[in-house]
Amino acid sequence: MLFNSFHYVLFFIAVLIATDAIRRRNFQHTFLLIASYYFYWAFSSHYVLLVVISTLTDFYCGKAIFRATDPRTKKFFLSLSLAAQLGLLGYFKYTNFAIDSAKAALESLGVLTGLHHLDIVLPVGISFYTFMSLSYTLDIYFGRFQPIDSLRTFALYLTFFPHLVAGPILRASEFLPQLRSTLVLTWKNFRLGFTLILYGLIKKIVFADNLSGFVQETFAGELTQDSLIIFFAIVAFAIQIYCDFSGYTDIAIGSAKVLGLTFPGNFAHPYFSRNISEFWQRWHMSLSRWLRDYLYIPLGGNRKGKPRQYVNLLTTMALGGLWHGASWNFLIWGLYQGLFLAAHKSLLAERTFMTSRLWDPFKILFTFYVTCIGWLIFILSDLDKLVFYLKKMLFWEFTPSSLDSFVEAHPQVVLIMIVFFIVHTISYWAGDLSRVFAGLRVPAWATYLLISAVFLYLFAAGQQASFIYFQF
Repeated sequence: MLFNSFHYVLFFIAVLIATDAIRRRNFQHTFLLIASYYFYWAFSSHYVLLVVISTLTDFYCGKAIFRATDPRTKKFFLSLSLAAQLGLLGYFKYTNFAIDSAKAALESLGVLTGLHHLDIVLPVGISFYTFMSLSYTLDIYFGRFQPIDSLRTFALYLTFFPHLVAGPILRASEFLPQLRSTLVLTWKNFRLGFTLILYGLIKKIVFADNLSGFVQETFAGELTQDSLIIFFAIVAFAIQIYCDFSGYTDIAIGSAKVLGLTFPGNFAHPYFSRNISEFWQRWHMSLSRWLRDYLYIPLGGNRKGKPRQYVNLLTTMALGGLWHGASWNFLIWGLYQGLFLAAHKSLLAERTFMTSRLWDPFKILFTFYVTCIGWLIFILSDLDKLVFYLKKMLFWEFTPSSLDSFVEAHPQVVLIMIVFFIVHTISYWAGDLSRVFAGLRVPAWATYLLISAVFLYLFAAGQQASFIYFQF
């Protein structure tokens, strides 16, 4: 059930009507839990049981950890939680990657094997709900949170339909306290939530989907493109993945807000970052916080000297890269991000030059270029093709007519890219356009709704496309 489908529209309207009609908190929770399981069943009916297993395991492990007085008992139940969640994630996401890697390594040594792919389909959303479940037991183990008594409420925390498939990755301490009161639908929440939903749909349908064809055509084609065309394709993908994922997040946050629940923000104009550290404070912020709090800091963070800090950064980002997918390019992408983070910490953060705000445009452009090179690694699983394109981006080769040819062949792509950067810049300076629109007087707000509907109708790509992060 895609957010950009008519099925979701009908589903969400039904959820709103029922939630508003139900006045008792417990009945609301029961209804929303049933609705959330139906939402996931529409995506992946065969794997609903996995969500149930994650829920039951960590609900009871959390209680056992909290009640235990013996440190060894606490560690046992934490280990059980880790084994269950990481075991599920590892089997469904990384088994075939491990088989392929072992087969390639053995065959390079002249050893023939009978290893072959297993018939495993990656369950939608497993990377997100397993991380949410783990954060619950880890917070209890470290004394940051107390377990809740209601299995139903914990199940709703894990499966609440707006975040279930692709985040944001919520913390129990952020979400569960909001469930202590009966949900009440208000005009203020409706305006803000519905504005976010429309804003997210425009990002997805108008920008991301209309750029996806050009991106796919470029990177799936022959290795004949010059550097300028490749650069435009990378920039187009940078826009596509941002609008696709942040669009999903806007719809998720908006859907929750209409129901009276608040999700944390997940994006904050990342392409205006002045360095790579700032980029990761603005991009997929719920994952960045998770990796920081549950991996980087437990590894030692920056508390054990610079060399150890750099190792921790590389380890964290490498695992963060593999979280995105079971492929060598994701591992390379994570290491690439870790290297630039370490370089920023060691070479740039402590220097005093280029501190004037006048340097900010150059810093932003450089960070964006570094990010785009990273997106090239991210999108290409074919390592031979990746090396070819990286050479093209490091040693530029193009003809003067390349720009004219690109504009002539892809006028709509050029227009969409220009409009995106204009809107992104305005949104950055305005703080957040969605909140600006939500705060308009009713006639102006109605005009925004009308213009949004016209844009969605006129610029729809013509084919309903899934969200990129569903594959993770």
